[in-house]
Amino acid sequence: MLMAKFGVSQIFLVLIMILSGAVTGQNVPAMFIFGDSLIDNGNNNNMASLAKANYFPYGIDFNGGPTGRFSNGYTIVDEIAELLGLPLIPAYNGATGDQMLHGVNYASAAAGILDDTGRNFVGRIPFDEQLRNFENTLNQLTGNLGADNMATQLSRCIFFVGMGSNDYLNNYLMPNYNTKNQYNGQQYADLLVQTYNHQLTRLYNLGARKFVIAGLGLLGCTPSILSQSMSGSCSEQVNMLVQPFNENVKVMLSNLNNNLPGSRFIFIDSSRMFQEILFNARSYGFTDVNRGCCGLGRNRGQITCLPFQTPCPNRNRYVFWDAFHPTEAVNILMGRMAFNGNTNFVYPINIHQLAQL
Repeated sequence: MLMAKFGVSQIFLVLIMILSGAVTGQNVPAMFIFGDSLIDNGNNNNMASLAKANYFPYGIDFNGGPTGRFSNGYTIVDEIAELLGLPLIPAYNGATGDQMLHGVNYASAAAGILDDTGRNFVGRIPFDEQLRNFENTLNQLTGNLGADNMATQLSRCIFFVGMGSNDYLNNYLMPNYNTKNQYNGQQYADLLVQTYNHQLTRLYNLGARKFVIAGLGLLGCTPSILSQSMSGSCSEQVNMLVQPFNENVKVMLSNLNNNLPGSRFIFIDSSRMFQEILFNARSYGFTDVNRGCCGLGRNRGQITCLPFQTPCPNRNRYVFWDAFHPTEAVNILMGRMAFNGNTNFVYPINIHQLAQL
């Protein structure tokens, strides 16, 4: 424990120096991350869950091996942390006191905006529970820093949130859910974003001010969905289904920026990023855009990456790592687009500009 390593006065000094960025020269004190398997880095590892990636060949290109990341290497938030001058952000389930000072990753595979999302996978940590876990972290840090200083430091931190994919893939589109019989596409998007609005406002009330919100990508172009397509092309039906969600989120963020004093919400247009990468794949060095590097069946998307399965050797040339998730190469590319990109991909400002405010 941190308190065991230092005296009270020493720990206070260390906390102040790290949270102010004086020790590391970082752009922001810390980054706190909320989301699903696209950015989970091990929170499901010790849980009774079918949504896990803590086995080889996941992490085959990651320095720590299989950690719980649903990728062969980096996720998008790993790249963003590095660009911010931060160390890789630890998973909540294993973060110690001193590690928490740079931020915490609360993301959980199969998690959604709605609590009921992802129940087919049994264990997962929905967004509401991730927020409760953040409150626990806050209580630990505030006890050492004091409420006023903690509030000042939190206002400088980046809060990255990427939710919603599972609310479609592992809820609305699943045959054992009744959601699609209760709501049409627009009604469901309205429900999700109303809930999302309350959750993000709660995060603001806990002290967050600088928000990075990732929209949904082209879910209809994932190997899992492609494997169900007789034509072999992206499912426009699925892509059109999630479009109202992205549009609603943009409106919501504009309203939050106007109504929550001191807040800055920016939007990562993941759909447009993915479109850019898929349409101009060769210019980015990708030759395989419609199948997983690891998996089985059509498009290597019918069965996701199995333990000790041999993946493709040329992973940097694949857009998709498995049935649902991008390769490290795509995650790094999207991380850089979000960090330094123009308003085609991230707006009203990019992450680098947000960090400097």
